[in-house]
Amino acid sequence: MSATSYTAEPDWRPKAIIFDLLTALIDSWSIWDASTPSHTSAEGRRWRERYLELTFGAGAYVPYENLVKKSAYDVGLPSSAPETLLRNWGRLQAWPETGRVLRALRGRGYKLGVVTNCSTDLGHLAARGVEKCVSDAGEEDFNFDATITAEESGFYKPVRPAYEAILTIMGLEPSDALFVAGSAGDVQGATDAGMKVVWHNRIGLAKIGEAVALKEGKSLDDTLKDFS
Repeated sequence: MSATSYTAEPDWRPKAIIFDLLTALIDSWSIWDASTPSHTSAEGRRWRERYLELTFGAGAYVPYENLVKKSAYDVGLPSSAPETLLRNWGRLQAWPETGRVLRALRGRGYKLGVVTNCSTDLGHLAARGVEKCVSDAGEEDFNFDATITAEESGFYKPVRPAYEAILTIMGLEPSDALFVAGSAGDVQGATDAGMKVVWHNRIGLAKIGEAVALKEGKSLDDTLKDFS
């Protein structure tokens, strides 16, 4: 699918761009695939889709690792699959263009934040990996202006408090922020929280809900080209 655009206010520019972490900025699909017994996307995607159902349906925070393990069990994978995934979490890799795109956005003066359906330890570990990726792409160290996990906010996306938590930390009104969704549920959830949304739909996930993203793209470049 090529980038898809929808009508938006032509002169609107956000004060901040807030990202989903594990899908919009990181290729977490590959490590899920590699953690299955067959090391294939057939098993990995089935497991990941069940995991997304559980996390996006949870509402109030429950231990993230429990959802990873339950989703594996639900699709018939052995306990070794989630154990491998959690053990190798620090090997998560950003999408190839992530470092360059984030550095360009920072250069344009945007505040940059992350809100992720994850535990505190694993979420910040993954965010630090992205920060290192951006730092390696330039001459200066890079840090997000704010990162918040489901464990810290007490809620999993797509419920409104999960998004409101990052806005509060960053001192923003919903109308100040653009949200970059990675999963389908984030398009509806962030829209319901009052933010404008674009969707980095790298692997072609099916739409959920009635909300329509300002733009849907297969890469961060496509998704954010009107703001970079």
